Amino acid sequence: MLRIRGRIFVALLALVASLFLPTAPVHAEASSRIPVVFVHGYNADPGVWGGLRADFKADGYTDAELFSFGYDTHQSVNEVLSGRLAAYVEGVKRQTGASRVDLVAHSFGSLVTRWYVKFDAAGQSSVAHWVSLAGPDHGTSTAWACALWDQACRDMSPGSYVQKKLAEGDETPGAVRYATWWSNCDEVINPDSSVPLAGAVNNGAGCLKHNELLGDDAVSQGVRAFLRS
Repeated sequence: MLRIRGRIFVALLALVASLFLPTAPVHAEASSRIPVVFVHGYNADPGVWGGLRADFKADGYTDAELFSFGYDTHQSVNEVLSGRLAAYVEGVKRQTGASRVDLVAHSFGSLVTRWYVKFDAAGQSSVAHWVSLAGPDHGTSTAWACALWDQACRDMSPGSYVQKKLAEGDETPGAVRYATWWSNCDEVINPDSSVPLAGAVNNGAGCLKHNELLGDDAVSQGVRAFLRS
């Protein structure tokens, strides 16, 4: 009887001790997807990305992996906006724990993102993919209509300081993967050939208006496939 009681006592001690043993911490599974930062165009706001964000979420992205940079589009690309984008990207990296982001820009946002990638000290190491939808990457003559009073329009004008600096040397520097989508019916970008960049994957979107590239299914599929590459 005493031997049996002793065995029961030892078993109880082992059970109690096991309750206080340290256990391995449980970590949430990290996402393998790179966070996406959307950058809207001139006279627009983050709301223009509603359709494309929905497509990304249908692909499995979560709101915690999709970000929209909002900014005053009447300010200078090189003196103000690229620096603010740089700070925003650093915030996304801290929030998500990611080392890089994907940038998807429309129109004027293409210049803001290009300047950041090309000239910011952390730009090329912080960006995996760069996408331009209907960007005035070599300027657009329609910007002359507002260039007298608007800095962003001056930056978009052919031959501007921003255009000349972005055209210097390699248009697609570093290990970043670059892609553009352009339309031969774009009423804002003139000429249409302004959008494609040397060294980028340049995609014709067919006959679409400037803002129609934001909601076109084929463009959306192409962008999402490119970010998976």
